[in-house]
Amino acid sequence: MSAPAPRLRLGMVGGGQGAFIGAVHLMASRLDGQFEFVAGALSSTPERARASGEDAGLAPDRIYTGWAEMAEREAARPDGIEAVAIVTPNHAHFEPAMGFLDKGIHVICEKPVAPSYQEFTDLWQIAKDCDRTLIEDHNYRF
Repeated sequence: MSAPAPRLRLGMVGGGQGAFIGAVHLMASRLDGQFEFVAGALSSTPERARASGEDAGLAPDRIYTGWAEMAEREAARPDGIEAVAIVTPNHAHFEPAMGFLDKGIHVICEKPVAPSYQEFTDLWQIAKDCDRTLIEDHNYRF
């Protein structure tokens, strides 16, 4: 009998306390056992980010108060996240998606990925250039 495949280390930006879509993404990521939720910048408010991370059972050093800090520190860790789910309000998808792709981290983004076609194609090109996956989530469609 072979050992089970390792789970993909997942982080999340947004989706902290009181956010509906964050809870949905976490629940969905756990359904098939292929993801392990290990890091998060779960709120733009530092106190809520910390409380949300604690509620989610994250290690204290994996709870971040901003996506840029999370991208930087997780990319530098040998056990850093391999993918990030971006579940912030629509207007706040583009910058974190670009930041995580730039650090070599795969991105799963709530729709819309970007506010314009040009910004979406810029992100798509960045993902292609760094050989990373950029996924736009349509959770009610499929």
